[in-house]
Amino acid sequence: MSISFADLCLLLDIAELGSFSQAAAKRGWSQPQVSQRVQQLEQELNIGLFQRHRRGAEPTAACLAFLPSARQAVSALEQGREILQGTPALPCLRLSCLPSLTSSVFGPLLLALAEAPLEIRCDTDHSQQIMQNLLSGLVQVGFVLRCPAMAGIQMETLWRSPIVAVVAAGHPLAEKEQPLRLEEVASYWIAPQYWGVECDELIRRLRLARTVAQPIHAVQPASAARELAMRHGFLCFLPELSIQSDLAEGVLRRVRIADLPAWQWEVTMAWRTGKRRDAGKELVLRAARALAERWASMAAA
Repeated sequence: MSISFADLCLLLDIAELGSFSQAAAKRGWSQPQVSQRVQQLEQELNIGLFQRHRRGAEPTAACLAFLPSARQAVSALEQGREILQGTPALPCLRLSCLPSLTSSVFGPLLLALAEAPLEIRCDTDHSQQIMQNLLSGLVQVGFVLRCPAMAGIQMETLWRSPIVAVVAAGHPLAEKEQPLRLEEVASYWIAPQYWGVECDELIRRLRLARTVAQPIHAVQPASAARELAMRHGFLCFLPELSIQSDLAEGVLRRVRIADLPAWQWEVTMAWRTGKRRDAGKELVLRAARALAERWASMAAA
C-alpha cells in the first residue's frame, strides 16, 4: 500500500490543526472531501488515524507513531524540489514555548542563530500540549515549565526563575524602605500573573492581609501583567525572567517582601531523543544553554 505526498500533507495538517474543517479550508476543499479521503485511507490501511469529537480531531496512537516518519518524508520531498529549482535546502526546526517565555526565549535564540544553516519556526502553547507535540514530531524543541517525564522525551532544566513583586519606577512602593511585608502592600491594586495553585495561595494570603474588600485580578501571559505594572499602577507578581531587561533598565522596580514564599518557575528544555544525529537540533540546544548562562549572569548582576 502506497501513500501519496498529498495524503501525507493532509494527515500532517489535520494533526497540527486538530480539525478536519481547518485542514479543508487550508487547501480549499470541503470538509466532506477531507473526511472521505481520511476514511478511504483508514480503510486501505485497516487502522484508525483520528478520533473525531465535537472540538475537532485527535491522532490515534498509531497515527502519532507514524507522524514523525511522515514529517521526515514530506521534508525530504520538499527539499528535493528546492534542489531541483536551484534554491538552497536548509533544515527547518519548529520550536515551541509558553506564551510568557516568548520574549525571553525566541528573540535571543533567533539572534544567536541568525547565521546558522537552518530555518526556525516559532509558536506558543501550554506545557502539556508542547510535550504532546514533541512526541508526535510536530515540534523539535520545546521550552516548558517542569512537568512529569515522558518516555522518549529528554528534559533539561535551564533556569529556576523566582516569582517577584514589581511596580513601575514612579509607584509609591518603589520609594518605600524594604523589605516590606504582605500586609503593607495588600491594599494596593494587585494583579499577579497566574501561574497555578501557588498563585491561588498568594491571592488567599493577600486577601487575609487586606483591611478593605478590593478585587485581586490574575492575568496571563506575563506581558499582560508587565503592562499593568508599567502603565497602570498595579503591583504585579511574575517570574523574574520575563522582566529581567525591564529591571536592568530601571523601568520596573522590584518590591522585596519578607514573607513572600520562595516560589519559582522551573524553565525546562525538552526534545525528542533519537538514534539519528540532528545537527540543527544540536545547534538550538547549545544556543539555549548559552542563553541560560546569560540569564544567570543578568540575575547575579
